[in-house]
Amino acid sequence: MALKLAVLVSGGGSNLQSIIDKSEAGVLDARVVLVLSNKPGAGGLERARRHAIPHAVVDHTEFPEREAFDAAMVARIRESGADLVVLAGFMRMLTPVFLDAFAGRIVNIHPALLPSFPGCHGQRDAADYGVKLAGCTVHFVDEIMDHGQVIIQAAVPAMPGEGGDALGARILEMEHRVYPQAIQWLAEGRVRVEGRHVLVADAGRPLAALNRPALVNPPLEQGF
Repeated sequence: MALKLAVLVSGGGSNLQSIIDKSEAGVLDARVVLVLSNKPGAGGLERARRHAIPHAVVDHTEFPEREAFDAAMVARIRESGADLVVLAGFMRMLTPVFLDAFAGRIVNIHPALLPSFPGCHGQRDAADYGVKLAGCTVHFVDEIMDHGQVIIQAAVPAMPGEGGDALGARILEMEHRVYPQAIQWLAEGRVRVEGRHVLVADAGRPLAALNRPALVNPPLEQGF
């Protein structure tokens, strides 16, 4: 049975689109059952409409406190029956009300090689720092911003004098590949978390059959 996803967006939703495309192509054993946004005009909602995916808005400005906003989102996601919460450009910090409701079932993608350059401007910060390698990180979500265990990372070269926009565009290409890949590993039950470490079993070898998974952050597989 396909893994059911609730995808949270605040903006254009290009990572949402990559997930939808892989799902519709039969590469990703998951389907989006809800697109939820805190902004009524978010582009990700239009992407959901075009693919006939249920979508909703929970406007954070209508709530007096973060906890009440999070509780409203939790209710909508539970109604959808989603197995996994996928943050795709969702620009709100989550409170324990949300984190406890879906503990261990929330993932995010960040446009930097964590733990370097957390926060809202990872690409720009990396470019300004003058790094030689930049990239993106898919990670589990916990109570600290951009802190949860790393599932997969992908690197791209950073060019001298390159600004954050140009670097970010190349990072985004990798985001569109590694986010669906990470979700597929979760859909296949190949992920185990041990402390700060995320272990990924080799294809065809479920975690339950292993003392320890064969691979840690293996390369992208066919179709990703």
